[in-house]
Amino acid sequence: MNKPVWIKHATLATLKGADGPRTKEAMNDLGLIEDGSIWLQDGIVQAIGTTADLENKFGTRTAEAEVVEADGRLVTPGLVDPHTHVAYGGSREGEFEKRLQGVSYMDIMNAGGGIHATMRMTREATEDELIRQTRRRLDAFLKHGVTTVEGKSGYGMELETELKQLRVMKRLQEEHPIDLVPTFMGAHAVPAEYKGREDEYVDYLIDEMLPAAAELAEFNDVFCEKNVFTPEQSERILEAGKQYGLTPKIHADEIVPYGGAELAAKVGAISAEHLLKASDEGIEAMAEAGTIACLLPATALFLREEAAKGRDMIDAGVAVAISTDCNPGSSPTVSMPLVMNLACILMRMTPAEALTAATYNAACAISRQDRAGSLEEGKQADVVMWDVSSYQELQYLFGVNHVKTVWKNGKRVAG
Repeated sequence: MNKPVWIKHATLATLKGADGPRTKEAMNDLGLIEDGSIWLQDGIVQAIGTTADLENKFGTRTAEAEVVEADGRLVTPGLVDPHTHVAYGGSREGEFEKRLQGVSYMDIMNAGGGIHATMRMTREATEDELIRQTRRRLDAFLKHGVTTVEGKSGYGMELETELKQLRVMKRLQEEHPIDLVPTFMGAHAVPAEYKGREDEYVDYLIDEMLPAAAELAEFNDVFCEKNVFTPEQSERILEAGKQYGLTPKIHADEIVPYGGAELAAKVGAISAEHLLKASDEGIEAMAEAGTIACLLPATALFLREEAAKGRDMIDAGVAVAISTDCNPGSSPTVSMPLVMNLACILMRMTPAEALTAATYNAACAISRQDRAGSLEEGKQADVVMWDVSSYQELQYLFGVNHVKTVWKNGKRVAG
């Protein structure tokens, strides 16, 4: 059995106190405790408060614990990444160079590259090969302070490979320290063999893929975009997924305004992703429906696009989460610290809002707020100590990984 861990004299950002996704001014409430202290035992947070409080409670038990002196460093919940495509085969660095030469993302995809290229490499990879590649990415996530990750399928677009991706995530959830939350995304693109027969692919996805995928996944995502899936097709897929207990998510309004945000609100999606081109009406509909906006500023940067209107969404009352969008084509990064920096720089979010969006709201976007996303008694002991003294410094010193130590379920896993 692991020894208890007692972290003392920290600047604690607890994020405690919310009973749902934080919106508006509440996104700036980090539940700060100066000269804070936290006791981790049996995989959960046993106690949290000021160092003086915990000295009174645990002072006689110092010998039985691993005592960690924070020396005023910032301590936060483990970061949560609520949107990734982490389980895939191969790499697409050649497309990066093509885009720098002026070829658009959609032109590459329509020529057989993009998602289709990764589909071919993922179909060809064995399950063990995918395990090895995905484990390496998860190891890197841990080193960047991320302790919970959502992962989408979607690089098979036929039953066998979609299930292979989901099995890889299930196996890694059992073997790897990170909590890996599975999403089915057979509607990532229309495979070449169904070109011109898109509605037939939607039928195949609904009739054959969804029932099988529901045994392994929690969420159902669709790429609602011009020349991919129409709003009507997307609604059919998301509503069908509900019949199998899959909660809707939606890639919405990434390339052009397409009514994706409005559709997310209509179907009761837990989150809408990307939203670079979301309309004001769509943003208002999401706020009314309680749909979380999952924004991906690293993707916008990598594709040299204007980032989503994070500031406007927060001001309109939308709960905002942020994510790396880790994938081989448009955001090959695992750095949530960089994503927090970009949320401030590109989307005019405050440093506190960025931290909320990467912890508590991110956990809400994948239904994990009951165990992750905040430091509270009884929750998982997922904790990061940063080599900075404040959350402002964490966002100010951008492009640097400030992680000093990571604990997952109370066990030191990095640093």
